[in-house]
Amino acid sequence: MKLTLGFSPCPNDTFIFDALVNGKIETDGLEFDVQLEDVQTLNEWAKAGNLDVSKISYGVLPLVLNNYVTLNSGGALGKGVGPLLISKWAVGSQWSIDDKTIAVPGVNTTAHMLFSLAFPNANNKQFLVFNQIEDAVLSGKVDAGVIIHENRFTYQDKGLIKLMDLGEYWEQQLQVPIPLGGIIAKRGLGNNLAKKIDSLIKQSVEYAFANYPKLTDYTRQHSQEMSEFVMRQHIDLYVNNYSISLGDEGKKAVTTMLDVYRQLHPETSIDKQNIFL
Repeated sequence: MKLTLGFSPCPNDTFIFDALVNGKIETDGLEFDVQLEDVQTLNEWAKAGNLDVSKISYGVLPLVLNNYVTLNSGGALGKGVGPLLISKWAVGSQWSIDDKTIAVPGVNTTAHMLFSLAFPNANNKQFLVFNQIEDAVLSGKVDAGVIIHENRFTYQDKGLIKLMDLGEYWEQQLQVPIPLGGIIAKRGLGNNLAKKIDSLIKQSVEYAFANYPKLTDYTRQHSQEMSEFVMRQHIDLYVNNYSISLGDEGKKAVTTMLDVYRQLHPETSIDKQNIFL
């Protein structure tokens, strides 16, 4: 049986899924047609129901729960892992974030939600692919930007300044880990098949950890613009015990995020009893 599977080419995702999609673990007859895309594209595909199994930003989860269930393994949650708000200039008395143009990595991303939580009155936003944001700030196209992924490790080298750690703000306000990205499976696959997929993803993560810090060819080939040091920083930051299993604390973080989403979008109805596998 072949299923469509989407995740990003970022080191944390290729690290997690390498064993699953490259025959390093037994998959009990399941095969995967892999689609490697940036997370905003995966978010849009999830809204359209394009893939059987997919990585998404938790920020889009409220919009896809009718068709998808959240798996326990393969996601990115944690502490100290959130997006950063950066600029060429420090914030002073002469300007306010609310008045400035801010680049954000996608409408339905967790980064957008965290930025909106911290700056609910900042409405002049430009939605860009995450790896375009540093250049947009440097060129003056925007006044500030919300950065994620490997840009967390490179912005200072380009002379950019951190204005706020949006993840730190989330943790201080809500006292739960930051739910960045999760893995979803179509409800139409059925509960038994979804549990089988979830178990295989868990095995894939455990296989990756058992062989770390070795970087596989699969991770290297999709991260050629990064140094090995940055690849490992990326993996160390975003892959952890929550990637093996959400657990009660991880699930609490996700349901808290859904509460925040509902505060920001009161018109949205969310069935919190039907979120997880």
